[in-house]
Amino acid sequence: MPSRRTFLHALPALAGCLTLPAVRAQSSSAWCATWGTAPAGPPPSASLQTFSNQTLRQIVHTSIPGNRVRVRLSNEMGSGPLRIGAAHIGVRSGGASLVAGSGRDLTFGGSSGATVAPGDPLVSDPVDFAVPALADLAVSLWLPGSTQATSIHDLALQTNYVSVAGNYAGANTLPVQRTLASWPFLTEVDVTSAAGTPSAIVALGDSLTDGVRSTSNANRRWTDYLARRLRTETLPGSAPIAVVNRGISANSLLTDYPTALLSGRDALERFDRDVLATAGARWLFVLIGINDILYSSASSPVPAESLQAGWLQLIARARTRGMQVIGTTLPPYEGHAYFTTARDAVRQRANALIRTSGAWDAVADFDAVLRDPGRPTRLLPAYDGGDHLHPNDLGYEAMAKAIPLGWFGV
Repeated sequence: MPSRRTFLHALPALAGCLTLPAVRAQSSSAWCATWGTAPAGPPPSASLQTFSNQTLRQIVHTSIPGNRVRVRLSNEMGSGPLRIGAAHIGVRSGGASLVAGSGRDLTFGGSSGATVAPGDPLVSDPVDFAVPALADLAVSLWLPGSTQATSIHDLALQTNYVSVAGNYAGANTLPVQRTLASWPFLTEVDVTSAAGTPSAIVALGDSLTDGVRSTSNANRRWTDYLARRLRTETLPGSAPIAVVNRGISANSLLTDYPTALLSGRDALERFDRDVLATAGARWLFVLIGINDILYSSASSPVPAESLQAGWLQLIARARTRGMQVIGTTLPPYEGHAYFTTARDAVRQRANALIRTSGAWDAVADFDAVLRDPGRPTRLLPAYDGGDHLHPNDLGYEAMAKAIPLGWFGV
């Protein structure tokens, strides 16, 4: 494990931008996302999942508590209507089971079911429901017909469940036929809170935010560690601050890859849906661009100035909604299969632009947090998830620990 001296190496770079401008207050009855993910798809036909008169029970981990709840679903990548026969939400006790008495039926315009047109999202009606912080909720959807999982977040790092045939949306115990490692159709869970006006941090990114190489079923992405810090290290009575993860593994800032359907639309294209439409969004972390570098020509990679132009667009669009925008440097990856000195020169130039441009409200220097001081083009071995690009649990935790909570007024 690295010494404390090594860990603190990043803090001076972070501390230089501690003061963020004030953001307008939200209404006390405002909705705020307590959890979210970003949809992609449709998957290639060989990996397309089909459900036939079955119930999906999907597990999500909350960041803030609430006293009312609603969910957002997506058929945005579908080519046909999505038919939902029933929906339900409850607190998970373990596996696919609910805490007895915790569940509530969800409705859509007062009806127990809904049909979602291709290309559309769907938000449920609000329901009174005691949502705990840092707890697992189970969102159950009965799909009465034959349904293809066309709108999906592929890397859930969470076991989800598919029932035998039938409507088991409200059942405390789900008869499980098989499990999933993805989140089909479900993209957000929102709450209102009686404990002050909640607001959300949105993390826009790629696999480094999606949590590749972190432990499954353990909520050890850097955003999860940050959410726990915000619950345990802030003063009693502080307004709740949620953390919403909009990372998609293999996602890029500038370019769509038609053959990589589950990597999602580029960040510039998906920004309005995944950031601006997030309930309660107040702060934005931007950790994206490494795939633009890795997937570009080994000898003539994408210019760092092109990445800078994309980031400036995200900043401008976020500020139209009064959001504060935090840039993050790109961690090292020497030893990875796509590493070349030309590509790494772009990463280092891009990091210099992030640190010195003055475009961001603050900068989180994840490069400085994760790199090996003795060889700064590679990850510190204690933080390396094994592929020399993605951190392990300890590395993701270090990223979250290096973020000053004072940025969020707590």
